[in-house]
Amino acid sequence: MDIIISNNSSKPIYEQITAQIKAKIMRGELKPGEALPSMRALAKALQISVITAQRAYEELQRDGFIETTTGRGSFVSGQSSDFILEEQQKEIEAHLQNAVEIARASKISLEQLCSLLQLFYNEED
Repeated sequence: MDIIISNNSSKPIYEQITAQIKAKIMRGELKPGEALPSMRALAKALQISVITAQRAYEELQRDGFIETTTGRGSFVSGQSSDFILEEQQKEIEAHLQNAVEIARASKISLEQLCSLLQLFYNEED
């Protein structure tokens, strides 16, 4: 599993790990039931302490992204698609809030902002 740790980030290492694994699950790169590396293997691969890896896995389990069974390991949760949709909606809301703040500061009207959103939404890749 590719996880990139930045020593220059203001985020703690466990949060960097948690955010990247959550993103992989939400994008479907990690499927329900898929095994994650053991905490020791993750710590060794990333050259971090096992305690840091454990903290990341605990956060992921608390948020419902993974399930950990003693003796078996940690697996991507078989969570419902509603849960993933809710997480994606939270991310969209955060981006939209940022866009609204920029629009207000730039004196862009709600109509102009809605037009931009509609343009981007209807644009095909």
